[in-house]
Amino acid sequence: MKLSLTSLVSVLTAVLQLTEAAPVPQLSEHSTQLYKRGWDYEAETIKGVNLGGWFVLEPFITPSLFEAFGFDESQIPVDEYHYTQRLGKELAQSRLEQHWASWYSEDDFASIAGTGLNMVRIPIGYWAFRLLDNDPYVQGQTKYLDQALEWCRKYNLKVWIDIHGAPGSQNGFDNSGLRDHYDFQKDSNIAVLYEVLGDFFGKYAQPQYDDVIIGLEVLNEPLGSVLDMAKLNDFWAKGYEILRETSLSQNYVIHDAFTAAHYFDDKFLNNQGFYSVVVDHHHYQVFSTGELQRSIDEHVSVACEWGSEAVSEYHWNLCGEWSAALTDCAKWLNGVGKGARYDGTIAGAYIGSCEGSQDITTWSEDKKDTYRRYIEAQLDAFEKRGGWIFWAWKTETALEWDFQKLFYHSIFPVPLTSRKFGNQCS
Repeated sequence: MKLSLTSLVSVLTAVLQLTEAAPVPQLSEHSTQLYKRGWDYEAETIKGVNLGGWFVLEPFITPSLFEAFGFDESQIPVDEYHYTQRLGKELAQSRLEQHWASWYSEDDFASIAGTGLNMVRIPIGYWAFRLLDNDPYVQGQTKYLDQALEWCRKYNLKVWIDIHGAPGSQNGFDNSGLRDHYDFQKDSNIAVLYEVLGDFFGKYAQPQYDDVIIGLEVLNEPLGSVLDMAKLNDFWAKGYEILRETSLSQNYVIHDAFTAAHYFDDKFLNNQGFYSVVVDHHHYQVFSTGELQRSIDEHVSVACEWGSEAVSEYHWNLCGEWSAALTDCAKWLNGVGKGARYDGTIAGAYIGSCEGSQDITTWSEDKKDTYRRYIEAQLDAFEKRGGWIFWAWKTETALEWDFQKLFYHSIFPVPLTSRKFGNQCS
């Protein structure tokens, strides 16, 4: 049975009119389907890649952009903020226009679809929409983003767009645009981000993108351990309100802020009329010495636990970032001027040499099998629920993070459904 337009309007109006005291809405099977906007997160599996390093620079993805400043790492900008600050507006605009026009092309989107992937996640910074008074950032990214959406439509790829960097930085990571700062929750910065969300949703939650955009992510990786979580909860709720003022049906994606599994099960986002909320989990095992010291059996076991946790969570969810990495050896993965925990150049126990870690020609067949086993375990885990989005489609030199190279060398399964090691998370 199909709902009439009148019935659809009635359902949506009823949801939006729920008061704070209203019970959790019990949507019918048909009305639930209405909120899935181009993708059924319960019935369909996302198999995607992140287009990292494009509209938000990351030194480990495109080190050549930063190596242009010389070989003395103390003089190399550590993030996009300082990159543009060092160059000045005019030169930064010129270099980044060249980068935006070349780092991804139509051929990439054709290749992504050709591997069997069905989705891309596209990070972009707040500065593409609005600038703070003293920001050195430059703009012009959205022209290339809009072209990317057309290529996704052409090759039948679905899209998430995510705000990857907030004013003042939400996590202090270089991928937020501004490293070693944690000022996102300053009132004036949050106010600007709300304005950015108005621009962001106002453009990309419109009906002309219904066939391609299946989620808009309000903020990438807010670092819950250093933020006021009550204030962050308020931010998520306000962001949802801003989206629903524009779109009644677009999926609202939030990152889990590195909280424990099931954190959102009993939070505000599961009642009072909230719907079409997707939780984005990011899973890596290389950012502490303890993780790096795990055996491959232990890595597989942890990955399978992630899958089991996802299955029982209240909200639609998937793994929006993960990689093949079993070391943190990729150049500048931990930041410009920092080494690796794996080889002890960052204080900690020496685990092994980083030599050849990103060079496939040096890998033995056993090493290739170890990496493939780890990749397959993560696929088995993440496909238990909503699916996965690998970080990233390509890099210049970071093999463990480069889907394109891993797939070419059959370390990533070819086809994606192939399993050399069976289902490790059954």
